Amino acid sequence: MTVFQSIPSPAPEWQQVPVGQWLDAIGVLGLVQGSLAGAIVFGLVLGVVLAILALAAMLAFGRLTRRDTLWTIVSAIAFGLLLTWVLRMVTPAWGIQTYALCILAGIVVAAVLTGWRLRQRGVDAGYVIDIAVWAVLLGIVAARIFHVVTHPDDYFGPGRDPMTALYIWEGGIAIFGALLGGALGVWIGCRQTGLRFSTFADALAPGLLLAQAFGRLGNWFNHELFGQPTDLPWGLEIEATNPAYPVGLPEGILFHPTFAYEILWNVAGAALLLWLDRRRDVQWGRLVALYLVWYGVGRSVFETIRLDPSELFLGIRTNVWMAFLAIVVGVVVYVVQTRRHPGLEPSPWQPGRQPGADEALDSDVYTETPEPRTQDEAVTAAEPAAAHQ
Repeated sequence: MTVFQSIPSPAPEWQQVPVGQWLDAIGVLGLVQGSLAGAIVFGLVLGVVLAILALAAMLAFGRLTRRDTLWTIVSAIAFGLLLTWVLRMVTPAWGIQTYALCILAGIVVAAVLTGWRLRQRGVDAGYVIDIAVWAVLLGIVAARIFHVVTHPDDYFGPGRDPMTALYIWEGGIAIFGALLGGALGVWIGCRQTGLRFSTFADALAPGLLLAQAFGRLGNWFNHELFGQPTDLPWGLEIEATNPAYPVGLPEGILFHPTFAYEILWNVAGAALLLWLDRRRDVQWGRLVALYLVWYGVGRSVFETIRLDPSELFLGIRTNVWMAFLAIVVGVVVYVVQTRRHPGLEPSPWQPGRQPGADEALDSDVYTETPEPRTQDEAVTAAEPAAAHQ
């Protein structure tokens, strides 16, 4: 009996979800494109539904004020009307790339897990949304810029249209650019909300690996970023008509499923970080430092067996250099933060930024006692910290 078998690539039609056909079949396109009044009514109803769902989610997370309610309703209705305006230009042939849905699913999973981990520290999970807006937007922009810079021949030069560098919907983003832009977004979000950057980054680290695993699943749907030929029984089947298929190789050759390797590596890394965090002392940015080391080690290996073209520096792919840099940064951050902060974080908030806290309290004074995981425990744990001051 064969234990392993080759991995088939999904059918080409799986690369896109035919949303336009579905909307046309249920009459949505006919309604919004038939008359302006119908479009406005649909947009208002859609906005109300989105507002109800958003308010229910916020209430479930325990964070719902009158100001938040009003802002959510207005934003949801505005978004519903904007989406309806977009639908007036949609044709039945329009669809959403499955790769984009994989990335979206990864973002949702990371946000939910990060919110749960913040609640263990006594922070409302709703703060994830406030910070994620900055992180996701800047992460996408930086991911596209990094991809274009490292693949200039795809967009510039003879026979190329430089404007296609802006066509992000056609694919092409780089995880290292996303990390840089996302880190900047998290820093901005933390500055606005008052959360410690290190607290949020550590809470995010396991979810970030899971989000990257979902993104690699999108590569499988796109028949892209596969590795070198292999005779291993779990090799990936790629059609010979694929533009990335090596010239001169006969049809039927199997390739390393690098997407699958990275999915397994990332999921294992997320589990490891969650287990380490149970020790309750991997704080002050040290958990995200371990994330950088783990991901950098794996990516430096998987990148070397990929066949997709990439810029080289000293004969080594640029993404391999970035993986090495991630490892170095992770090690430096872990060592420096361990020496600077031998104890635990006294609070997930920046000094003087904790909601309802006394502005005069110096929250940079920390203690060796285990950090509180819930708001109830925080009240009890605050007494010895105050005495220590």
